[in-house]
Amino acid sequence: MADLSDDLKRIRTELDEAQHYLRVDELRARLPQLETEMGRPDLWDDADRARVVQTEFTTVKDDLSLFDRLSGQVEDAETLWELAQEEGDAALEDEAGDLIERLEAEFAELELRALFTGRYDEGDAVCEVHSGAGGTDSQDWAEMLLTMYRKWAQNRGFGFEVTDVQHGQEAGITSADFVIRGRYAYGWLQAERGVHRLVRISPFDSQARRHTAFASFGVVPYIEDAADQVDIDEKDLRVDVFRSSGAGGQHVNTTDSAVRITHLPSGIVVSCQNERSQHQNKERCMQMLAMKLVDLERQKREEQLADEAGESKKVEWGSQIRSYVLQPYQQVKDERSGQTSGNPEGVLNGDVGPFMEAWLRWRRAGPDSN
Repeated sequence: MADLSDDLKRIRTELDEAQHYLRVDELRARLPQLETEMGRPDLWDDADRARVVQTEFTTVKDDLSLFDRLSGQVEDAETLWELAQEEGDAALEDEAGDLIERLEAEFAELELRALFTGRYDEGDAVCEVHSGAGGTDSQDWAEMLLTMYRKWAQNRGFGFEVTDVQHGQEAGITSADFVIRGRYAYGWLQAERGVHRLVRISPFDSQARRHTAFASFGVVPYIEDAADQVDIDEKDLRVDVFRSSGAGGQHVNTTDSAVRITHLPSGIVVSCQNERSQHQNKERCMQMLAMKLVDLERQKREEQLADEAGESKKVEWGSQIRSYVLQPYQQVKDERSGQTSGNPEGVLNGDVGPFMEAWLRWRRAGPDSN
């Protein structure tokens, strides 16, 4: 009979660690308070506050249910092993071994939660993609990146909303702003911040030569109360309105309802064209501007302590965080973590999670932190 004692000790240790990083004791104390708030008859008088309470309530219940289920399964595995030893039952031993194997896989996935330590890691993400050096190829590449993140979000069951897109003259896009909604969306997407490099045979070159193109990805946390954290002076803003772009048909906007706001002191530009009215688009722009200004202050504070790992302002040669090579060989390589994949097509179809996880582990192991 195989000795599963060490395996059981390991999963018991992993359960104890999960209790710590899931903050189980805090959650158990918080749950009755949330239940009281959820039961208040006037809860939905303030819809924004109600949504915050409801989201927290669901999250706390889910985490406690998950921990309690794992705890019960660890106890089941320990009981099965004790019975197998007492009765010399190989079938019980196999059952205990299978349960331990499943638990180890679940704990390995759950342990990723410990990598999310930032204040806003658990929340939604406000993202942007911009084409860089490489002309039409870079604009096509920017659109490919947008598609990659859309598919990644869909694969995780996250929400994906494009708020603004600027199309290239020949193909692709010059920029796009979008929001990804889901638990830990910002925590995951921090790994993607920086310049992405594509090497391939250009579909826009009549001589079928190999071209290199660059595009950048940016992300800031979705902060509900961002407007309360910054003071935006209207005199510092340039507001432009324009006609919303689209692929045609009944959804083409025939009025100048799209809005672009430039914050002159910082140079931050935000735009929105998917709301129904100019007023709604402007309101959305102001919300995104506030988030970016809050994040800008965060970056300034961090830059006083250390340079941000993997960052670069120039979207060109030598500045990339990751390279996607389609010709003359097939490989995606992250320049920071060293993570590689021989399946670029899969990565571009949304299988970018392993690169995000590798970066999170690399960040935790290194001296730098975002």
